[in-house]
Amino acid sequence: MANSKQARKRARQAETRRVLKASQRSKVRTYIKRVIKAISTGDHGKAMEEFRAMQPVVDRIADKDVLSKKKAARLKSRLNKRIKALAA
Repeated sequence: MANSKQARKRARQAETRRVLKASQRSKVRTYIKRVIKAISTGDHGKAMEEFRAMQPVVDRIADKDVLSKKKAARLKSRLNKRIKALAA
């Protein structure tokens, strides 16, 4: 338990950020699942459409430091690789 006024404030801020970041992470996961679902159906056009919708969301969340920029790049790269394999 926080004992000083400063520690109590930091605990409040941490909880607020945790809740916000949890919803943002959930949003990213939802967009990623949509892309994976489109890939699994074998529809290249739909997969590209979902991927284009996912990219700015992932980038925005990475800019806010909810995801690291490297993880965001890795996610996009791996999904794009799967979409390209689907087209071939």
